[in-house]
Amino acid sequence: MPTIRVVAAQAPLRAPTVDTRRMILHAAATLFQKRGYSAANLRGIAAMVGIKARSVYYHFPSKQLIAAEVLKEGIRVVSAAVERALDELPVSAGPLERLETAMRTHLSALVEESVFPLAHIRIYNFVPPEVRAVGRKARKTYDLRWRKLISAVADTGSLRKGVDSSTVRLAILGALNWSLEWYRSGGASPVEISASWFDVFMHGAVKQSANPHIAVHTKRSDVR
Repeated sequence: MPTIRVVAAQAPLRAPTVDTRRMILHAAATLFQKRGYSAANLRGIAAMVGIKARSVYYHFPSKQLIAAEVLKEGIRVVSAAVERALDELPVSAGPLERLETAMRTHLSALVEESVFPLAHIRIYNFVPPEVRAVGRKARKTYDLRWRKLISAVADTGSLRKGVDSSTVRLAILGALNWSLEWYRSGGASPVEISASWFDVFMHGAVKQSANPHIAVHTKRSDVR
């Protein structure tokens, strides 16, 4: 696998400060989210922090490394929020309640938690392959949580026979992430949007009795 290219820079005389490093990452995430990966540059990032462009190299040797850190932080923020929400549920919470909580928290974290998740989604498909590999690794770790959530629902018999749990997982995450494209402040809240998605995925959008063709198709699928 190719490695992230590091641009040579003069060795710092002292260790980079955590605050400045965090400010650079936050500025980068903000610009990535607004302009995309290609349009954002170190000069613009430095201007937002209030430092000279060459000073960015004191903390990060390259733009690629900044993007890699932003991708990882985007996943970390959402993952931490989902884990906290699940940990706060009572022991008696069933698989469906846990899934609904995860969906609600995931979308809320994307919209309200910080700019890092938004930047992750905006630039993931546009960064160099070696940077995307870093983001993909972070996604796989978070994806394990969702595999367990969907598997737990499947184990209760709540999913129709023949429905692929991996497809359900990917569809749920895709729907939640794509909601950012049409979400508008002042409209439906993340809680309301996620509740609608949960209802669609778990109960369906169309009544079987309202469409005989769908009812027959569903019946045949169940006996395969």
